[in-house]
Amino acid sequence: MWKWDAEGQPKAVVAIFHSAYEHHAWYAWLIEKLRGSGFHVVMGDLPGHGEQAKNHRYHDEDFQEYYTYAKQLIQVAQTEDLPVFIIGNGLGATIAARAIYRNKLDCAGLIMVSPWLHLKLEPGKLSKALSSLSAITSNVKLKHEITYNTLTRNFEVYEEMKDEVPFNTVVTVKWYRELQHLMKMWKDAEVRLPSLPVLLMTGGRDSITDTAASKQWLMQQNLTHFQYKEWKDSLSSLFFEMEREEIFQLTRDFMNNSLRSLGYIIP
Repeated sequence: MWKWDAEGQPKAVVAIFHSAYEHHAWYAWLIEKLRGSGFHVVMGDLPGHGEQAKNHRYHDEDFQEYYTYAKQLIQVAQTEDLPVFIIGNGLGATIAARAIYRNKLDCAGLIMVSPWLHLKLEPGKLSKALSSLSAITSNVKLKHEITYNTLTRNFEVYEEMKDEVPFNTVVTVKWYRELQHLMKMWKDAEVRLPSLPVLLMTGGRDSITDTAASKQWLMQQNLTHFQYKEWKDSLSSLFFEMEREEIFQLTRDFMNNSLRSLGYIIP
């Protein structure tokens, strides 16, 4: 895990969770924007991602490793004695929300970007059939056809993504089965987020997640302060998109307004 200090007096801490197959270096632009707006930032790589991904040909991590990491990252953010916001993209948004729910973690707000609550683009043509078979199939490999082109239309960002860490979207059936279990958890009527401010954003041209399902899920949560925004021309990874300046402004305003509601004086 790494920490980047805010420029000037910090007003809060932001913990960032990247999505599947990504790593923290992709978020350099967002980290700098947050620092310049008065936020400390903490972030790391999900288990099996980043430097660890260089030694693996596919993703077969136990999701419990993700959950332990998520709890630890948020707890690191909380050591600053400042309000804590969480930004999660894709799978990272779903994992972060689970950490808040399961561990009753106190946060000033949650920003969810294209959460993986229901996928339109699933790994492997036979994924549904394979995931329902016996443990014999657990090590079968599936290709998740997520590419740079399905994440963003921003050609400048493509160059930022192409680094020495491989963009590997091959997973095992076991990994996919655990992902399905995580997404299914949120369909349970008894599973609800605590009442904290939530901003959920989706892309109108997202081919990876079911944005209608995400919006419906948000409306079913027992929240008193929430916002939903669909960026109609955007793909899935909003902080990499052509509109990312406007997307960041909405995110910053949401956090500032949440801080004001807590009694902080924000200029």
